[in-house]
Amino acid sequence: MPSNLDKKDLSLIALLRSNARMPVVNLAKHLGVSRATVQNRINKLEHDGVILGYTVKLSPDSESHPVRLLMNISVEAKNEPAVIKRLRGYPEVIAIHHTTGHWDVIADIRAQTLPSLNSIMGEIRLIEGILQTETNLLLDSQL
Repeated sequence: MPSNLDKKDLSLIALLRSNARMPVVNLAKHLGVSRATVQNRINKLEHDGVILGYTVKLSPDSESHPVRLLMNISVEAKNEPAVIKRLRGYPEVIAIHHTTGHWDVIADIRAQTLPSLNSIMGEIRLIEGILQTETNLLLDSQL
């Protein structure tokens, strides 16, 4: 995040993270400022690219892909861009994260069933440049 954010901006962002639909009047009450101040800050944060958009959090029971895992992937450095490009080609891969440490990439993968998830995992392991993987099946997520 930009370093020019003050405590009010950070508090506003925290409130929006917990409930992006909170009315401006409620945000103003929590922050101890006027509605106009909150609206101006939101507009500035959006304009400056700090706030990129708003999203919906779904309960795990309502998801269309109930099986989810995180796949930790170690990649040959020279093949990393090609591996990431291939991973982006799988509709089941909903996010790709660069990391530090033993694993170079973490892929967030969702599927309808365990057998379909197993199939995707097998395909991904065969991508040229992938050295090693470790998978973690998510049992529950707290929002």
